[in-house]
Amino acid sequence: MLNQNLSLVNRVVPARPPQPILKNILLEADAESGSVTLTGFDLDLGIETRFPALIDRSGRIALPSRLLGDIISRLPNEELTIEVGADEGISLECGSSSYQIQGTNADEFPHLPEIAPEHSHILPVSELLGGIQRTVFAASGDENKLILNGVSIRTLSGGMEFVATDGHRLCFLRTDTTGEQKLEAVVPTRSLRELEKMLASQSTEEVEVNFDDKQMVFQFPNQCLTTRLLNGRYPDYHQLLPKEFVNVADIDRKQFISSLERIAVLADQKNHIIRLDLDTKTSTAVISVEASDVGRGKESLGIQYMGKDMSVAFNVRYLLEGLKSMDATDISFCLNGSLNPAVVKPVGQGDFRYLIMPVSIRD
Repeated sequence: MLNQNLSLVNRVVPARPPQPILKNILLEADAESGSVTLTGFDLDLGIETRFPALIDRSGRIALPSRLLGDIISRLPNEELTIEVGADEGISLECGSSSYQIQGTNADEFPHLPEIAPEHSHILPVSELLGGIQRTVFAASGDENKLILNGVSIRTLSGGMEFVATDGHRLCFLRTDTTGEQKLEAVVPTRSLRELEKMLASQSTEEVEVNFDDKQMVFQFPNQCLTTRLLNGRYPDYHQLLPKEFVNVADIDRKQFISSLERIAVLADQKNHIIRLDLDTKTSTAVISVEASDVGRGKESLGIQYMGKDMSVAFNVRYLLEGLKSMDATDISFCLNGSLNPAVVKPVGQGDFRYLIMPVSIRD
């Protein structure tokens, strides 16, 4: 149990911390409640987890996270005794193993942010997890695009919106979840990746979210994640999503993915770009790639198509990531031209849209 919880908090401990104390995790033992609390924090992202233990005396100490984790993960699966000495050192006794580790005064460890309880929201775990999983991949990894390094999460009348974009593609999801407290924030991608893992392991159906203009805290029964929010004006994505299209192709999603994965083997040799030709007479979509000095490939798919014959090119990786984030049998590929934004969405579902910018090609 200690190893599992230690691994959780160690994920947020920075390799190059802004303060030396942040190389440590905070261990707090409470004899009254019979629980141990572990905390990892890098000033932007913090995780706290609590689990039961037999405790003779309450106390707090900061311990080197990597060293402690490396030792604990290699100990036998037996009862472990931890004793804290007067000089901030601890001893570990497990079976025939015995170790001593030097710690640091716990008072040097920074406190996690606290937010007034009136700024709270109760969200279903399943819908929050689904919103993250289906959008976070589209967020930017470019540090120069700070506000795009996260997912915009908003609660609205009758629903909740998740949006992520990196400037080349945009992922939009709307759910039916709503609440009394208005929530509007851009949560960093790194924080959401950690939250995604925590949500996936929860047995509870709801999570309490406390927030203000700068911080957000996700509170579970025995765990919490606190994160700094991104500041700035998020793009007006409603203006970016086209409302009407002149060319619409309905395609079997799994067959489309399989064809793209095969042709990506060659596309990866040439900037990941594939060409898509839509033919009205044959009702086919032809996916092709030519990689100089390597080879060429072509895949043909039967489609239901309304529109004009056209050719368009995309980054195959962007296209695959969007298709894999959906769970529909068929998707609609919607276009207005070879240089205009395309939108991919599940057939018969209006809650999810994936906008992707085409790539300029020459014959």
